[in-house]
Amino acid sequence: MTIITLPFSAPINTSLQVGDIIFYSALSTVAGSNFSTISSSSSTLLGIATSVGQDSINVIFDELTVAIPSVGDYIMFQKNEEVNSSSIIGHYADIKFVNHSTDKIELFSIGSEVTESSK
Repeated sequence: MTIITLPFSAPINTSLQVGDIIFYSALSTVAGSNFSTISSSSSTLLGIATSVGQDSINVIFDELTVAIPSVGDYIMFQKNEEVNSSSIIGHYADIKFVNHSTDKIELFSIGSEVTESSK
């Protein structure tokens, strides 16, 4: 395993964080236009982000199975699902609704997601 640094001249997406999974793909120019595309089926898993700076990303990868991306390749990332879950974790949730309006207000619907997280 090796750590490489990917430098960027454009701003890095602010939601990228350590632990995110980094992919890359070569750009293809669309004939007769100024547009470039990528094929998601040709995306290559590069590795895991170990640090994220303002103009670079450090990525740990297996140099025996993955080639280093070329200048101009499209870099993308996937959030780590174990770290970035969107549900409430715990035994209960306490919610309070407050209406400061003097007019009559009608609450149409309230929804929630319940997932057993522990026993």
